[in-house]
Amino acid sequence: MSPLALRPVAPHRAASRRALLAGSAGNLVEWYEFGVYGCFATVIATHFFTPPAGTAGGAPALIATYASFALAFFFRPVGALLFGRLGDRLGRRPVLVLVVGLMTLATTSIGLLPTRAVIGPAAPWLLTLLRVVQGLSAGGEFGGAVSLMTESAPPGRRGLYGAWQSFTVALGLLAGAATAATVARVLPGAALQAWGWRIPFLLALPLGGVALWLRTALEEPPPASAPVPAGAAPPGEGPVRAVALAIARVTGWSAAGYAFLVVLPSYLQSTAGSSTSEALTATALANLGFAACVLPAGVLSDRIGRRPVMLGGALAVVLLAFPLLHVLRDPGLSPAARAGPLLVAGALVGLMAGPGPAMLAEMFPRRSRCTGLGLAYSLANAVFSGCAGLVITALIAATGDASVPAWYAAAACAVSALALATLRGDGHREPLR
Repeated sequence: MSPLALRPVAPHRAASRRALLAGSAGNLVEWYEFGVYGCFATVIATHFFTPPAGTAGGAPALIATYASFALAFFFRPVGALLFGRLGDRLGRRPVLVLVVGLMTLATTSIGLLPTRAVIGPAAPWLLTLLRVVQGLSAGGEFGGAVSLMTESAPPGRRGLYGAWQSFTVALGLLAGAATAATVARVLPGAALQAWGWRIPFLLALPLGGVALWLRTALEEPPPASAPVPAGAAPPGEGPVRAVALAIARVTGWSAAGYAFLVVLPSYLQSTAGSSTSEALTATALANLGFAACVLPAGVLSDRIGRRPVMLGGALAVVLLAFPLLHVLRDPGLSPAARAGPLLVAGALVGLMAGPGPAMLAEMFPRRSRCTGLGLAYSLANAVFSGCAGLVITALIAATGDASVPAWYAAAACAVSALALATLRGDGHREPLR
């Protein structure tokens, strides 16, 4: 690279930290809700998707619950296009304020929503409508937040700043699982089923209020002082090819993340005979391993590159998915002995999720970064995350094969490994375009 190449103006350290905090806060609220929804999928199935004449719970109602879960993910690309275009044209701040407000309102409303026993067939439709609003806002959240954090990062720390997006995802999922587990332990089973499941959803209101306050005081990251010369930037790619390649690179992250971190409670209850409390505790441990690995993985990617860290995580899932699942399904294993495999499962996802946001930001120029990376991430999540619970539950019911989650995660990570192998080894050292 020529020493005369003009780079983006480095943001002030205090402004960088404010951008990091404001960007992270909304991610935490968003993923807290998704974690809570995944933990209480069986309860939600009973209250909203089981007809009065049917039996409580059961595979059909659980599949319907996951279908609603998947539908929200399929609205993420719509939100990524809508809010991404606004973010690229109007700036990151107004869009990030809007999406966190929508997410908080929808999540709190789920906690107040009447059940099917109260208002009949309207209940599942209203729940699905709120999930759609959440999907739209989540689609705009990722592109805006990752763009903000990576553009505000000091030199040589883009991987770390981007990793905070994944770290707050981990914190949100962990907070959701921990809150659900606490409520399940404190309340009697009947109270939990009747009204206790609403408490974690209602707690999103104060969390969202804090995130909204932080974002209203946000500053836009400084624009580039001049365009970076073509020779100093990563090789250009057409927008369609760039989005397709980005999807392939995050497919394993998306699929393994939801198989190990979100779908796990219902899977352990339906196939391993675990109690609700045991399954929720297992999910909390997996998310703890994820959270512990994300930031170190981001820092490591700033030093040795995105490719070796993310590729190592994808290949590790391919090799270890089946042994890990076999151990978790062992009915004779004590909770203490099960903790290790759960922590490892979460950590493997963290190896991909830590450098992932910075890797995506480096694939798109600033003028289309919100839209491009948000659309790629949302499409990958719509297909491989939002459908994870639906596909895994349906395939287990159809085939009787309890190893379906391992097949799902390993196959997706094999695809990602091929795409990640094409990453440039020195792309993390180049300025954002």
